[in-house]
Amino acid sequence: MIHQYKNNGYNIVMDVNSGSVHVVDDLVYDMIAFVEPLVEGGMKEPEAIKAAVISCEASGRPTEEVEEAIDEVLELYKEGQLFTPDIYENYIFDFKNRQTVVKALCLHIAHDCNLACRYCFAEEGEYHGRRALMSFEVGKKALDFLIANSGNRINLEVDFFGGEPTMNWQVVKDLVEYGRSREKECNKKFRFTLTTNGVLLNDEIMEFANKEMSNIVLSIDGRKEVNDVMRPFRGGQGSYDMIVPKFQKVAESRGQMNYYVRGTFTHNNLDFSKDVLHLADLGFKQISVEPVVAKPEDWYSIKEEDIPGLKEEYDKLAVEMIRRRKEGNGFNFFHFMIDLEGGPCVAKRLSGCGSGTEYLAVTPWGDLYPCHQFVGNEKFLMGNVDDGIVNTEIRDEFKCCNVYAKEKCKKCFAKFYCSGGCAANSYNFHGNINDAYDIGCELQRKRIECAIMIKAALAEDPDSVVSFFQKVSNDMYDALTKKMARTSLKSSYTLYNDKEMQKQYDEYGDTIDKWDEKIENYTQKYVKQFSAMET
Repeated sequence: MIHQYKNNGYNIVMDVNSGSVHVVDDLVYDMIAFVEPLVEGGMKEPEAIKAAVISCEASGRPTEEVEEAIDEVLELYKEGQLFTPDIYENYIFDFKNRQTVVKALCLHIAHDCNLACRYCFAEEGEYHGRRALMSFEVGKKALDFLIANSGNRINLEVDFFGGEPTMNWQVVKDLVEYGRSREKECNKKFRFTLTTNGVLLNDEIMEFANKEMSNIVLSIDGRKEVNDVMRPFRGGQGSYDMIVPKFQKVAESRGQMNYYVRGTFTHNNLDFSKDVLHLADLGFKQISVEPVVAKPEDWYSIKEEDIPGLKEEYDKLAVEMIRRRKEGNGFNFFHFMIDLEGGPCVAKRLSGCGSGTEYLAVTPWGDLYPCHQFVGNEKFLMGNVDDGIVNTEIRDEFKCCNVYAKEKCKKCFAKFYCSGGCAANSYNFHGNINDAYDIGCELQRKRIECAIMIKAALAEDPDSVVSFFQKVSNDMYDALTKKMARTSLKSSYTLYNDKEMQKQYDEYGDTIDKWDEKIENYTQKYVKQFSAMET
């Protein structure tokens, strides 16, 4: 599968199944479009392909140049970087039968909030139910459940969520202390995160969070006039003036790393790129602003007719980000962050976030749901922290949720980047988790295109952005240099080639098999020992 597009002066070609990304000149770009149907139609011989293309090509360009461009396309094809077959769908049966462990929990520390955000899916923190705060006892059982169900995994993640978790701050601190107390004995390492609206942030909370929280998510929608319409107090007053100085202090206290300000744009601010840039102008270096997901009848929901304008906003934002980075004043935009060199393993690319299997949400009273967006929907109640997962059918349904289970995803170029999208959005719009939220898909595809274009722009002129990357990571410049490695071809260069995807999948399966064998060996060993003791 090939996806071609032009953005900001770059001709970009994605070979979806290999993960290769190429930047090419106009002629090679056109020749790829000619060659693709021939290869997919079964034509294999280079000379036959070349002759067929030349006979169809009527641009008036010199034959010698056309032939040279075709040769470059065929060389990439030969190297497995163009027109590669899909090798993953055949593995999906084994993938569905994989054993999963729980590695992350979203703890709903507070089903209560001191703001009244208009788009809140949690209904001011109540989640279609009652206001409640999680007790230490319930939270302790949740951490015990995570430890017990995490298998051999060492690194575990816990997000303190709400509502507003700082409204139950003592329990947050007590649970962190409890989790740390169990790390050594259980050979686990907790990675705690905090999501907060900032209203109750103070020096004591910041100090504790900077010591114990691996990441902090700070909720703000951008410009004052935008934020205060959508994120007011219950009395209608705006929250911007109260939270901005606190958030700036948090960002600086963490060295502009391991946090991000997170906003939501709606029909009320379709010019959302201005909100992103406003946050950058306030000094924030880690920024996420994403589209609201709301019922079509909600006044603030994104409409289909909004999509063209929103795509233009992403384009404008991408161009401005490049400019700022080249001037040494860059920032990260979460939705343009694509790791073309490393990135998630194949298993993750197929299955997505792991909701319902690896990731669960816990209510204040200890009920388990596939994720925070399903909380309150009794159809998706999986169990509780006392009894564990009781409704295994839900878990198995989510285990089968992957890009090949969704018809809309199978032929989408973005499938290995978005991993099939959000199951909750699919359910809320279509009544099942194996569909896709169409507006979200359109915007996701655009974000991926912009993200790759940014990679191309930075790879083309790396020296001017060295200082920015050195601030972000000491290792990133070396990675950028590797990404720039050119082939012997004159009219194209490769940003990325993921030939490792097959190898990764094989290693993934081999690792499971080895551990299954080890577990079986240990089981037999200890059964013999205990049997001997009994006799």
